[in-house]
Amino acid sequence: MVDHDRSVAVTGIGVQTSIGCTRSSFWENLVAGKSGVRPIRAFDAALQKSRIASEVADFDPLVVLNSKQARRMARVSQLAVCAASEAVKDAGLDLGREAPARVGCIIGSAAGDYNTLEEQLFRFEKKGPGSVNALTVPKVIPNMPAANVALTLGITGPNFGVSSACATGGHAIGLARAIILQGLVDVVLAGGTESTITPFVLDGYSSMGVLSQRNGDCESASRPFDADRDGFVMGEGAGVLVLESMEHAKKRDAEILALVRGLGMTCDAYSVAIPEPTGKTAAGAIELALRDAALNVEDIGFINAHGTSTKANDRIETNAVRHAFGSRAQTVPVSSNKSMIGHTLGAAGAIEAAATVLTLLHGIIPPNINYQTPDPECDLNIIGNHAVEAEVKAAISNSFGFGGQNAVLVFTRFP
Repeated sequence: MVDHDRSVAVTGIGVQTSIGCTRSSFWENLVAGKSGVRPIRAFDAALQKSRIASEVADFDPLVVLNSKQARRMARVSQLAVCAASEAVKDAGLDLGREAPARVGCIIGSAAGDYNTLEEQLFRFEKKGPGSVNALTVPKVIPNMPAANVALTLGITGPNFGVSSACATGGHAIGLARAIILQGLVDVVLAGGTESTITPFVLDGYSSMGVLSQRNGDCESASRPFDADRDGFVMGEGAGVLVLESMEHAKKRDAEILALVRGLGMTCDAYSVAIPEPTGKTAAGAIELALRDAALNVEDIGFINAHGTSTKANDRIETNAVRHAFGSRAQTVPVSSNKSMIGHTLGAAGAIEAAATVLTLLHGIIPPNINYQTPDPECDLNIIGNHAVEAEVKAAISNSFGFGGQNAVLVFTRFP
């Protein structure tokens, strides 16, 4: 039996990704194995080592915002507002009928607004004091995506950003569930957003040696768990879920897409960039999430992997799954959405949570594209280049970030 006392309903999904900016288009292209990786358009990347990215092409914030609102927001906030608006629409939620203070917003970003930061820093260096745009600070600080969603939609409940590197989106959704279960709010818009396809950021990651340099074969560049992987592809986008208490969702007769059942959080305390090699602390996050959900490894029918496509991370995540799942590690299906949308950093956990919910809803596990040569050090049951139909009743979504910050979410199908 499902313990609804520990469950929170997912009633809406909003995404802005390189393969789709609506729930339906995102899911259709994810299942089809469509890659969103292309040569960089945001700037002239000719001198960069990695010249490819997964951009939200032809993004138009004016679909939701007026021109004045759009000018006052950084792209990272625009993506968040558009995803949140799409999620509210998808949920059939009339915010005008809700008590504003009973609606919260937790939307994080790993980096904030590097576009404005770089632009204004160059301006300051060239022209000196007094030259920096007055909107620089309100654009750059990482809490502004959540604040701008609240400003746009009129939400006056708990509002804050989370910043825990690539675990950001997972933490945001998990914390949203927690404050709903505490009775502080009825509804939370939760997720993550990121837009860091800039010369400075790309060069920084390239210097670390973590970006793919398959510039001539961009659609095949992101290849999680494949033996020939050479790094991740920078992505951008946003993912927002509408979460509601079971009581609230049922009272308004909402369509419940899935349930958020558990959250596990740990910290490696090992390195600023490299995960703890044995994977034991990441495994601890999986085990805590399952315990919170009152489930065991036999209940899990799918693992939406962090799967960055870097040599170290995929190997260490494999170790974590082995520790947590034991003998089931080689049979439970595993795939990584990053094979198609790249690594969206602070948005990754939220976009991948959305994909996990849709897997439960539709009974289809998306592919892990570009999986051609199995890596003996990643001997999991990797779903290959084609989607698989499967009746999945419970799934986990892994998010592991720089600094050793681990967040694992458990979702279950709504009966």
